Amino acid sequence: MQLARFALVGTTVALVYVAGYLLLLEVGINQPLANALAYLIAISAQYLGQAAYTFGKPINDSAQIGRFVVMTGLGFLTSAAITGQIGPFLNASNWAAAVVVILILPIQNYIIMTLWVFSKSPKTNGITQ
Repeated sequence: MQLARFALVGTTVALVYVAGYLLLLEVGINQPLANALAYLIAISAQYLGQAAYTFGKPINDSAQIGRFVVMTGLGFLTSAAITGQIGPFLNASNWAAAVVVILILPIQNYIIMTLWVFSKSPKTNGITQ
């Protein structure tokens, strides 16, 4: 059930990002700003949905928010490694690298969210919070 909620939130967030990005472009916001704003809105929606709906956690936990931010940074590094290093090394097309990213990131995020971000007793540097 938790995995289904995770997938539902993830799918919704993807749709929020695409709709927000296209709407912002339509109202005349330039591409880099439209992308950044849509991404920030989508990431905020992801945090709220995953915390409250998927994992049943409070949304106003600053340590949890910090762990979520770190997780999104790790996701960025993973996507950058796949599209910028691994894909080109394997002579994979940009499309193939992007597909690998959209297959790996949800798995990576679910594991990190379950074991660390929204865990009952997350560990940081061996210290239980």
